[in-house]
This record gives sequence, C-alpha cells and structure tokens, in this order.
Amino acid sequence: MILYEYPFNERIRTYLRLEHLIGRLAQLLPRDGALDHHYALVTIFEVMDVTSRADIKSDVLKDLDRQKAHFAAFRGNPAISEASLDAVLERLDDAFTRLNAQLGKPGHELQDNEWLMSIRSRAVIPGGTCEFDLPAYHAWQQEPPARRRADLNQWASSLAPMAQAVSLLLQLLRDAGQPQKVMTRAGQFQQILPQGRSFQLLRLRIDPALQLIPEISGNRLMVSVRLVRHGADGKLHPAREEAPFELALCA
Repeated sequence: MILYEYPFNERIRTYLRLEHLIGRLAQLLPRDGALDHHYALVTIFEVMDVTSRADIKSDVLKDLDRQKAHFAAFRGNPAISEASLDAVLERLDDAFTRLNAQLGKPGHELQDNEWLMSIRSRAVIPGGTCEFDLPAYHAWQQEPPARRRADLNQWASSLAPMAQAVSLLLQLLRDAGQPQKVMTRAGQFQQILPQGRSFQLLRLRIDPALQLIPEISGNRLMVSVRLVRHGADGKLHPAREEAPFELALCA
C-alpha cells in the first residue's frame, strides 16, 4: 500500500517537512560517497531554512506540553496500562527537556562558520559548488568518508533535539487516527468532518496495483479526494471508476 498524508494546518505541514528532511539526512549520512555527503550537507542547510521561523521551537514545546497534559489525564484509568503511560510521558518529558535546553534555533551554531555559510550561499546556485568556485569544499570532499561523516555528524548534532521532538509528536498524532475503508464514486470521495473536533492530519493508503494517484484537499469542515492516473500522453487524467482505499483522520 502507498501512504499519502495531508496536513490540515501550517504547523503540521512544517513538521512533515522537517521529518522528510531528517529522514533523508539519516539515509545519506551512513553512505560513503562524496556526492551523498554533499546532499547531506545541503539537507542540513534545508533544515536550517525550515526552522528559521521564530515560532517553530515554541510551537513544538507547546505541543509537547499539550500532549503531556493529554496523557497525564489518563492516570488512574483502569483501562490504561500504567507502564505504557509512564513510558510515553517519559519520552515527552525527555524531548521537552532536550529541546528547551537548546539555545537558539537548530543549526544556529553553524551560522558562525564562515566556510559553511559560503557553501550554503553557493549551494542555491545551479552548479554553484563546482571546484573552481569552492576549492576548499572540493578538498573536503576528497577526505576519507569517515572524516567527512564525523564532520557531518558534528554539524547535524544541533538538529537532534528538534528531530526527536517532531518525530514523537507525529508518531502520537498518527497513532490517534483510526483507519477506515472507503470507496470512491466516479473517482471522487467527500466526507463532512464531525464538528467539535480539530483534525490535524489525513492519512490515505491505496493499493499501487490500481495505478491511481489521490489529489487531496480539505479544511475544518470537509475533506475531498479526487483520483487521477498518468496517461500515455504524460498528463494526469481523472479516474472515473470506483476504487477502494483506507482513510484515517488524526486529531
């Protein structure tokens, strides 16, 4: 099954972008190629761009606090495992403490490194990191993989508290959604959202054998899914048939 996710607000959209970038970094760092490590460094710069908003850290801390209050309310409920509850609260406390103790934004220490900032400014230019533009960077790329990896891990270390917090918040949000099987009619599906609940994320799973792509839109009142497929002309065309998929709304 292919999973598609649709955020209902800008805060969750930012969290998903951070998760995407941090996941990419985790895949690139263990590799040995100089090109892989180039894109790992570019990814670090992209994380810095995403977290450049002044309120992103406070948003994450508020969400961690909100989740702690939510789970603490289950204390004493006989239907809830105290051990599991303690484990979740411990993870929330740890993520909050580590992020709150961090000074400034993720990667802010790197802004004092003139060499790295020179690479960052050139990386946005097509072909801007050629060896004749950045000979010192070219020399670094010829270093042994272990040396480059150690540098990258050091540069990325300030991203860890934010990565831990965002990963935990998204995991808890996803776990709150109950999947249901639904069916499109003439390639379209709409659902009115129940009032009184603030949904933050839609998760959709569809069988890749159907060769259908969901185009998702939504707001606080309703969600809409339109199925399309690639045509022989290279364009996307509306699908008109009935098709099943799995839908989960996470609040």
